[in-house]
Amino acid sequence: MSGFVEGYYRFAVWVTRFACLNLLWIAFTLLGLGLFGLFPATAAMFAVVRKWVNGEKDISVFNVFWKSYKKEFLRINVLGYILAGAGYLMTMEFQILRTQEHIAYTVASFAVVGLFLLLSVIALFLFPIFAHFQLRTLDYIKWALLIGIGHPLLTVFLLGIIIALTYLSFMTIPALLFFFGGSVFAYIIMWGVHLTFSKMEEGLA
Repeated sequence: MSGFVEGYYRFAVWVTRFACLNLLWIAFTLLGLGLFGLFPATAAMFAVVRKWVNGEKDISVFNVFWKSYKKEFLRINVLGYILAGAGYLMTMEFQILRTQEHIAYTVASFAVVGLFLLLSVIALFLFPIFAHFQLRTLDYIKWALLIGIGHPLLTVFLLGIIIALTYLSFMTIPALLFFFGGSVFAYIIMWGVHLTFSKMEEGLA
């Protein structure tokens, strides 16, 4: 029975950690009025889960989160809005192209979809790389794309897990996304991308 109690205690501790981190992510996103808080809060969340993935279990979640939020506020906003701006332009371009009837515009619309998929890959890998490495600002985008393309199975696996968990949560208990959506997804992504870091470190050496 003692083993069961210990296991339950550990489970409860981790549930609490993920819930607290997710609520911090939401709160600091709102603190930055959404527009300026989302990207720093997401980067700070990945800074926390990076330590968990590396085996640092007993950290102060708030201190690590707040330190990262302040430190990287400007740079991650620059990166985030580069990606968001590119995504917005691609969306507008796709809508314009799909209103045209000529076959050339249809082909071009598929090209835009391809570019949007590449942008999604960059967004998926950007925050883990940002949390782990100190690079020049635009190099984060370059390495996110290189790792995403260089590890297609990992990319598909991570996207599949996120889509599947999101769907299951919506179909069962949508409130789970509010309490755990961001933090659990961040941990899964960080764990997966962390497996590729040794090769990236060789490339940076």
